[in-house]
Amino acid sequence: MDTPNPSQLRREPGTALHRQLFMVLRDQIAQGAYGVGELIPAEDALCAQFDVSRITVRRAVSDLEHLGLVEKRPGRGTFVRAVPRAQRPQPSFGLIESLGRQARETEVTVLKVETALAPPTVAQQLQLEAGAVAVHAVRLRSAHGTPMMVTDAWVPQEVGRHVTASELQKRALFEILMAEGIKFGRVIQEVTAVAADPVLAGLLRVDLGAPLVRLVRLLHDRRKRPVQYITIHFTGERSRVLMEVPAEAVNTMGAGQIVHDLELP
Repeated sequence: MDTPNPSQLRREPGTALHRQLFMVLRDQIAQGAYGVGELIPAEDALCAQFDVSRITVRRAVSDLEHLGLVEKRPGRGTFVRAVPRAQRPQPSFGLIESLGRQARETEVTVLKVETALAPPTVAQQLQLEAGAVAVHAVRLRSAHGTPMMVTDAWVPQEVGRHVTASELQKRALFEILMAEGIKFGRVIQEVTAVAADPVLAGLLRVDLGAPLVRLVRLLHDRRKRPVQYITIHFTGERSRVLMEVPAEAVNTMGAGQIVHDLELP
């Protein structure tokens, strides 16, 4: 089998060349091929290396500049400003603390709060009877004006009495539930990848069909009752999932598991 050439871009329908080049250059910066303060190759060199047009190169570099990774200096070239994910903090905090940090470090826009018929999947996960209603809240969290993630949460009606748009502007959802006397217990999480639909693409300011991370989280209380079902979408270019697995959990589901949805022979 031939070894893929990193300078070759895929030329198939639906694979934009400028986006591919952007990802190649971003990964090279992250891996230290170009350090902070160093020049990346000039336009002519990138055109020749990847066999693309100047327009493609300029769009790719513009995307890097938009993320704050590079800076164009007229007459001198394009310099690396920052390395993506240079610092990886130790995951020394628990779920509740991380939710609190998330609430403090982002601004919230409440997009929807309603009492509605729970979809079948939600009803099943929350152990609701057929035809039961639940409280539904959709929010956008941003940092310094940049959209970071869209959260779509459902909670049983009996524990979501005080979940309103005005309350969600002041407090995070988990804080509202804790004020209702909820003490969180078991948590189940599922992480998958999806393509951005028109709504998510608009809210997160990404291209239609851009890859997104989808995190589904089912929270229970100490009595093992499901009390929140939440779906979170974000782009891997701005956010990541950070976990710590203690030694005693290595041989348990707490260490995570990859589940294949194909019927293998």
